[in-house]
Amino acid sequence: MSADWFDSLVNELARLPGIGRRTAARLAFALVDDRELARSLSEILRQTFERIHECPECRNLTDAERCSICTDLSRNASVCVVENVADLRSIDDAGLFRGRFFVLHGLLSPLDGIGPSQLGIDRLSALVRSLSAPEVILALDATADGEATCSWLGRSLESSGARVTRLARGLPAGASVEMIDAGTLTQAFEGRQKV
Repeated sequence: MSADWFDSLVNELARLPGIGRRTAARLAFALVDDRELARSLSEILRQTFERIHECPECRNLTDAERCSICTDLSRNASVCVVENVADLRSIDDAGLFRGRFFVLHGLLSPLDGIGPSQLGIDRLSALVRSLSAPEVILALDATADGEATCSWLGRSLESSGARVTRLARGLPAGASVEMIDAGTLTQAFEGRQKV
């Protein structure tokens, strides 16, 4: 086996989220040792790339004309905006939100060349208006790029007539106040609720 070829396989596997170099090497050895597994994985990857595309309404991934969320008539007209499909799945699987979703596939990051057009903000505005959405929930990470994206979206959706909200921030369940950073404590105080 050529070391260059194997190293290339390890390098590609290590690009996957949560996969370090050692795990990538173990996966590469497993694929080399089990040719049937490698063939099966290769086939499912090929089919995935041939069939899966963005839903034209919400940018979720689907193998149908429109995704199952957009075609589900039992869902309400509120829209939850998420960064990626993994976030959509987490929220939908939790069953806490029964409305529609919109996937940005990233966050605003001018230094990386990611602006509103790359995130499909015009499509989000059109979806909110077409649904007459009563609320748009911004379910984005509490990072600098997430905060900037929330602020920009809040301003750009003002004229839609929808109430724009964001997920609550603050103390996680079971947390010790003395161990929480100042930013999280600030958000917890600002988002405090009546007992």
